[in-house]
Amino acid sequence: MNPARRFPIGAEPLEHGGVHFRVWAPKRKRVQVVERKAQQEKGGATFLLEAEVDGYFSGFVPSLKAGSLYSLRLDDEDKLYPDPASRFQPEGVHGPSQVVEPREFRFRHVDFRGPFSAARVIYELHFGTFTSEGTYAAATRELPELRSLGITTIELMPVADFSGDFGWGYDGVDLWAPSRLYGTPDELRAFVDVAHGLQMEVILDVVYNHLGPDGNYLQAFSDSYFSKKHETEWGDSPNFDGPGCAPVREFFLGNARYWIEEFQFDGLRIDATQSIFDDSSPHILAELSEVARSATRTLGKTPYLVAENEPQDGRIVRAAREDGFGCDALWNDDFHHSAIVALTGRREAYYQDYRGTPQELISALKWGYLYQGQYYPWQKQCRGEYALDLEAKNFVTYLQNHDQVANSASGQRLHRLTSPGELRALTTLMLLAPATPMLFQGQEFAASTDFLYFADPPAELAASLHRDRCKFLEQFPSIALPSVKAQVPNPSNRETFERSKLKLSERKTHAESYALHRELIALRQNDPVFCLQRADHMHGSILAERAFLLRFISPQGHRLLLVNLGTEFELTPPAEPLLACPSGMSWQATFSSEDPKFGGLGAAATFTEGRFHLPGRSSHVLTAVANGK
Repeated sequence: MNPARRFPIGAEPLEHGGVHFRVWAPKRKRVQVVERKAQQEKGGATFLLEAEVDGYFSGFVPSLKAGSLYSLRLDDEDKLYPDPASRFQPEGVHGPSQVVEPREFRFRHVDFRGPFSAARVIYELHFGTFTSEGTYAAATRELPELRSLGITTIELMPVADFSGDFGWGYDGVDLWAPSRLYGTPDELRAFVDVAHGLQMEVILDVVYNHLGPDGNYLQAFSDSYFSKKHETEWGDSPNFDGPGCAPVREFFLGNARYWIEEFQFDGLRIDATQSIFDDSSPHILAELSEVARSATRTLGKTPYLVAENEPQDGRIVRAAREDGFGCDALWNDDFHHSAIVALTGRREAYYQDYRGTPQELISALKWGYLYQGQYYPWQKQCRGEYALDLEAKNFVTYLQNHDQVANSASGQRLHRLTSPGELRALTTLMLLAPATPMLFQGQEFAASTDFLYFADPPAELAASLHRDRCKFLEQFPSIALPSVKAQVPNPSNRETFERSKLKLSERKTHAESYALHRELIALRQNDPVFCLQRADHMHGSILAERAFLLRFISPQGHRLLLVNLGTEFELTPPAEPLLACPSGMSWQATFSSEDPKFGGLGAAATFTEGRFHLPGRSSHVLTAVANGK
């Protein structure tokens, strides 16, 4: 490999001019670079790459430069292909690739080191729907407002290019090319750089378990890209452990390093890790973790690696010395599912094994996963493994995310499915509990717009996409009703996509919800007890059928978080030691979710002569202060 190259594959401009190409195509005898002026052009200058060992082809083309369009001709086929490691596809996934020079962009905030773990608040964002324009540049303009809200971490839904004019991004096919739908690669770099200037980190959602069905040309280059012994529910599984897997592993590991080094992303969110199959050692996830840490080490910082894992495998966040994979945090669906049942009363489909009880909520916040090896009736098998040794920072909690909002008939936001008081109460719980909280775009201002599943496949796939979506949602008996199923929006209709776009003006028109989130995030980050992110300092107790408390006991002070999802009541007698205040101190009310500025009724928790009165559908923070203060 040319020592001047930064990555093992793709087109890279060299410092003194020209472009070096390297492609893995072991099923081919000849690979040519074809210069192209436009997608429809068939001809153009052609450059033959030299065959290397192990199926690689490489060569230097002195006449090309940054901005040049090119395609690849395999053997003597008339068809021209995009580069498997294309850095940009300006005309779409079926068109020519473009040479990109990342060094032309000058990052201004190279000294950014990221937030402390305990201060982290994540915000999941989809470029296409976050703003009306749906671009990198438009989202960049909104970063100061997100920072003022208290957001420290932007989690971007996938940007790897995919077919069509809109989509979630989980069917990407050009994993090295940021989607042309949102702007240019440098505009994405600018988004990250501006975020760093505001002291926000940016992590990227990457999909390494499958590729999309349209525009995936990898098998034209090698039959070894995909596994013959593993399969996923979304398509062929990448080959991480079979014959010829070494260059495949290099492709994906290089991709992770690419996003971190050339875009200065601060970490990754790794999609559906349960479908990343690897029977070899080291596991590809462990190797990916180490590659990410090595890449950020050169930048003087530590990556933040978040994984989605439906079976709830704690190994993913354990260190390599403990036979783990070295990630930092896992999405905690158990907390979400229990909270949804508590808020809506619905126990359909994968919610059926949750009761939404105070004990479930306490346990999920104290210990992470509720299922750590027990039998899970929905799947008719045991789920999870022992994880009591994990810390609060190892879990990400949420009341909404892209999947769970869209997994409904009409993509309704949670504030439309429950009472305002109950939602304010559990929002308080999530944002003040030790685990790392995550908001889904628009949640902070009770967005009136839905968030639906949308994708723009070719016409021959559109009908089956809608049918498959309806089939998936049939697991919910209420949606399986013909009258409801008939209303499920067609994912491939542009209207479905447009309906999902936020109206950022609602930050003002829905100011009460916005104020609630702003104040809670500030309390989380500035209060000396809540900011510690220590579940071992937190203890819980059930007060009534739908009421409970969390008591925080630490050298920095004592806090009570009282949550009542039921009707108002008075705790008499208050036979609960966690209500006791330290000697010489008394409880002072410092926060109520029922404050009128949040849209509440003005009720507050009161305590008189040791008796506690809790308003219905509310949360309250009490702080232990010295008597006389």
